[in-house]
Amino acid sequence: MRMPPLPTPAPIDAPGRVVGNRPAHVTKPIAISPYDPDWPGRFRREQARIRAALGTTALAIDHVGSTAVPGLAAKDRVDIDLIVADPADEDTYVPALTEAGYRLATREPHWYEHRCLWNAGHDVNLHVFGPDCDEHLRHLILRDWLRAHPEDRDRYEAGKREAAAANPMSMSGYVAGKAGVILDILRRAGLRPGK
Repeated sequence: MRMPPLPTPAPIDAPGRVVGNRPAHVTKPIAISPYDPDWPGRFRREQARIRAALGTTALAIDHVGSTAVPGLAAKDRVDIDLIVADPADEDTYVPALTEAGYRLATREPHWYEHRCLWNAGHDVNLHVFGPDCDEHLRHLILRDWLRAHPEDRDRYEAGKREAAAANPMSMSGYVAGKAGVILDILRRAGLRPGK
């Protein structure tokens, strides 16, 4: 796997980011739940649904984020990275995913052409990126590092709990609050600043 550079902050509140009539901000406090052994099963069910909807348009479908790390507490929402040839070409995947029960919720062309779709209960975030995307590679590296290093998994969990307690009604505050520990773990995993 190619080693991407350390991330630059994603603009959480960029104009035009929110798609449709969904709330732009959280509507209830951010809650960190104990690890749920059903999260991998939820991923596999969604993976099968996505694969059935998209066929070979889905170049990769990966369980990422905290729910992909056994023993790690997380928000009760499974994060999935979907890799397609061109995330900006929404006509090649959004209609089929809409038929399968997802809806486009976020559009961030300025950040790796990222799109995010939610399922009906919003217990899944389906992140769409293109091939060889730095952010997708970082998701895989962080996931795999946390699976193999329980001390960093526990440190990350503590950082997430602190960030949620300090920013219970702000997703951007929560993300910013845990960024330091993520960057430190990614450095330990071998990532360095970009050139």
